Formats: sequence, structure tokens, C-alpha cells
Amino acid sequence: MTVIIGMDPHKRSATIEVIDPTGQVLTTGRYSTDNVGYSEMLTTAGRFSDRVWAVEGCNGIGRHLAHRLVHDGETVIDVPAKLSAQVRVFATGNGRKTDPVDAHSVALAALHAPNLRRVTADPELIALGMLADRRDGLGRARTETLCRMHRLLLELIPGGAKAFLSARQARELIAPISRSDAAVRIRLRLVVELIEELESIDRKTRAADKELRQLIIDRGCTLMDLHGIGPSSAARLLADVGDIRRFRDRDRFASWNGTAPLDASSGDQRRHRLSRAGNRKINRVLHIMAIVQLRTRTTAGRVYYDSRKTGGKTSMEAIRALKRRLSNIVYARMLADQHRREWAGPGGQSGTTLDSSVTGSNPHTDPSDKPHPGPDNQANPAPPPAS
Repeated sequence: MTVIIGMDPHKRSATIEVIDPTGQVLTTGRYSTDNVGYSEMLTTAGRFSDRVWAVEGCNGIGRHLAHRLVHDGETVIDVPAKLSAQVRVFATGNGRKTDPVDAHSVALAALHAPNLRRVTADPELIALGMLADRRDGLGRARTETLCRMHRLLLELIPGGAKAFLSARQARELIAPISRSDAAVRIRLRLVVELIEELESIDRKTRAADKELRQLIIDRGCTLMDLHGIGPSSAARLLADVGDIRRFRDRDRFASWNGTAPLDASSGDQRRHRLSRAGNRKINRVLHIMAIVQLRTRTTAGRVYYDSRKTGGKTSMEAIRALKRRLSNIVYARMLADQHRREWAGPGGQSGTTLDSSVTGSNPHTDPSDKPHPGPDNQANPAPPPAS
């Protein structure tokens, strides 16, 4: 009899509840997350030989405990916070939220949702995820530094500086400014400090991109060959998706990343609307990919976008349709990379090529605008046909 151990994790403590397949509570407990508390929690779980851990937020606050459990040979599944929150409302009859109630909700969610993701601890993917987070942080820091610089330059230069400003261009702008009074001197000094910060961030960004690019190439990933995907985006896809085969088909992948439109039909009116669900980081990767392709009129993405506009779609509707097609392309490419990596094996020779197992990088390649995925009746899909 397999028991489910629901966990509500925190930084320094974790509350667990063990239930049987009928939902009967077998035991509960609260433990610290240091070595002593973690050992006590494992001892409690050891009373049940056949067990599965259900941890809330394995990509967030629960990651440190989930990875420790996986490293110790435990089976761990990831329970999304939104799913456990829905269960909590129905289980308690109100919005009451305590650690024991949360652990109970997580366990019930895992009991009634059989297709939840199993957590794996691939060191390479963990490293890529950390570096992708670092790269995103550098991007935010650069934007913040640039905004502060623009505010000061507006007080030094009539009309301010252009939006996209490099450190070198900023130095050239302030070079002819006369240090006429104390206020101007202080502003110039602050601008110079911000320019130095910008140069430092740019150096770190280039180094991060170089490291990410090499790690992605070493893994045998070809996502960067797609127009609009750089090292940071490719690393984010690999880290967050993990094993692409956990998605039965491209429709489920699109539903997961939020590019599959939601049916909003009523009566005789048939329409779909934007989905704000799904993994927003991956959705952002696909959005950036779409915008990059739209900047050049010769890309297949721009051609597809223009064709949808000609067909009567609004600009936003055409972009959403483009992102859905790009989701299909990314899914096919990741699936092909996975098959090729497994076919080659450790130190082996690949028995296939990219052209033999993946659809093309153009949005018009064998598309599907299916809003909702069908039932999951295929665990390991076959590679997509060649284009």
C-alpha cells in the first residue's frame, strides 16, 4: 500500500502529513530542516516501506528539501501551489491556512492528481537553472542602473539621452559638460559611478553568456540554432522543462507554458482568449523569441504574423498565434535533442541527425492551434516527422 507524505516546506521547518490511498491520515509532524530534524523526518517516513513524497513548490521554497530527498533515493513529486490551494478550499470549507492544513491539502492534491511531475536532481540542469537565474538578475540590475542614469542625464542634458544607451555612449555624452557648480559636479560624479556599474554588469553578462553557451553545447542542445533563442533562454528551457517527454505531445507543452489559448466561446460566438496560466518564465522566453523574429521581415515568424494580420487578426491575436507555433517548434527541437542524446549514449556516436528527427524552425511547419490537450494516453511520444 503506497502512502503519500504531503509536505508544506519552509526555510527552517517542514510540516508533513502521511495519508493512505483512501485519504485516511496516518501521522503528522513538524520538523526542522537542519540535519537533526531532517533525520527525524526520514525516520518517521521509514515506518512506511512504500511511500511517495508530495512537496509543494519544488521550483521555489521546497526545492532544497525536494533535492535532498531525491539525493537520498526517495520518490518526490511536485505539487503546484495553485493546485494545493484549490484543494485546501474544498477540504476545509474555507480559506483557513495553517501549516498542518497546507500539508493535508498537498497530500490530497497528490492523491487525486496522478500526472504530477516527478522531481529529478540532474546536476547539469540544476547548474543551468542557477546560472539562468543569475543571468536574469544581471539583466534586471542593468535595467535598474540604466534608469537611474537616465534620470540624472535628464538633469544634465536637455531632453536627456536615448533609451538604449551603452556605457561608452554615456561617457561621450557627459565629456563636454562643464562642471559649473556643485550640483552639476555631484550629478556627473554619480553618472560616472553608474557608468562603472554598467560596465561591470556588462562584463559579468558576457561572461555568464559564454559559460551558458558552452554548457548548452556540451549537453548536445541545439535550441540556440533557433532564431530568437540565446544562451539564457536555452538554459531556462532546459532547466524548467527537464525531460521533455513528460509532455505527451506539443499541445500539453503549450498548455503548460501558457501559449495554448483558452476557449471563451458563448452560444454561437466562437472565440479564444489569452491564457495567463502556465510557466511564465518559459512564456517569456517564447515571447522574446517572437519579438526577435518580428524585427526582421524576412523571418518565417514575421511572414506568419503578417499572414494572420491579413486574415483579420489583431496585432495581439497574431502575436499569440505566433507564440503558439513557436512553442511547437521548441517542443520538437527539444524532443529531437533528447532522442539524439539517448541514442548516442555516454561517449557513443549519434545514430541520427537533427534533420532526420525534428521539424523545421519555421512557424508554418506542421502547426496546431488546438487550445486544450486531449487525454494522456501516450507516455513516450515518437519523434516528430521530418519536414
